[in-house]
Amino acid sequence: MLLACQGCCSGEDYYLLEGNTGACDAENVGESDCEEGVRGAKDGHENGRRWRRPRLPDMVLAGYLVVYWGYLFMGAAFFSQIEEPLQELMALKLKESREEFLKQYPCVSDSALEDLIVEIITANNRGVSAAKSTAGEHNWSFGQSFFFSSTIVTTIGYGHVHPLSEGGKIFCIIYAIIGIPMTFILLTALVERLLLPTTWLLYWLNSKLGHLYQPFNIRVFHLAIIGTITFGLFMVVPAFIFAKLEPGWDFLDSLYYCFISLTTIGLGDYIPGDAPRQPMRPLYKICITAYLLLGLTFVMLLLHLYNDIPQLNLGLFLLRGSDLATGDPERMRLSGTGGVAPKYTQHNDQPVRQNVKVVSRPVDSPSPEEDTTPVHAQMPPIIPTNQGSG
Repeated sequence: MLLACQGCCSGEDYYLLEGNTGACDAENVGESDCEEGVRGAKDGHENGRRWRRPRLPDMVLAGYLVVYWGYLFMGAAFFSQIEEPLQELMALKLKESREEFLKQYPCVSDSALEDLIVEIITANNRGVSAAKSTAGEHNWSFGQSFFFSSTIVTTIGYGHVHPLSEGGKIFCIIYAIIGIPMTFILLTALVERLLLPTTWLLYWLNSKLGHLYQPFNIRVFHLAIIGTITFGLFMVVPAFIFAKLEPGWDFLDSLYYCFISLTTIGLGDYIPGDAPRQPMRPLYKICITAYLLLGLTFVMLLLHLYNDIPQLNLGLFLLRGSDLATGDPERMRLSGTGGVAPKYTQHNDQPVRQNVKVVSRPVDSPSPEEDTTPVHAQMPPIIPTNQGSG
């Protein structure tokens, strides 16, 4: 009976009718009957897709959420175990110092001392220090304000200085709404320029090591080179400089500050340029701002190169590849898949019929499925040469 439908239906509609024999139960089938049967088969097909069992990416995402929350609990337990004893020791020492002060100055009552301590802590949390050595330093000088503006637009946000007035808070919100996208645009443009020399490096590695290693191994080696350069130039070298310039900072403190800043964590426990009687403070703050912007650019470059290797981009395993392959064009364009999801994230419930165009290639050429190197990195560069006449 399906043979009667085969003459009046397209290949795709006939394929749907194969699984729904009840849609075509007569030998003399007209075009209207065929269309009605195809419509019923499609409805049943969509209902089957709607009530199918959970996909593998959804199950992986559920497992990842469990692992993620477990990681948070593990971090909480680890920090609590390490930091709590030190905090208790400092609290005990502070209590002893307070009791000793009250014994030495009996004219000062405990409540008066408590009020003074609370006032000092409140002022310090608002960026005002009660120490004589820093009493003359202004938090809102031009250099400090410039550095504060950079921490807003880069989303580092140390939090050691913040607006106190209502007008300052409103302006901070508006300034961040405009400044953060501007910073992202700037960093994206800089990363695009840096991709040119990094692509040339990848091409050079392919030309030298392509006959020995797979493209994936070469790209991992390329990523390791860029990561080593970034870590050396923007972590290690600045750590040595800060350890020399900042009083009370050792190399570990300086390295810790560089990492916390360039990852935009911005805890605010270490701030360069805030030492008492800091020479050339405004210029020093401006130089630190330039360092942070350049360092963030290289960090974004490193993340871009990492995400460009699909075998290392574990986030792709959490994507619903079939949704990307059949979704709306705008979503596919924004996702960068061009309408084709990665092969290892596709989960098709039905076989797909494709027309394959065979193109001959040399026998010793690498397989397209094995080569994950971008096309612009595989193409040899055009280098002008001066050829002499014999």
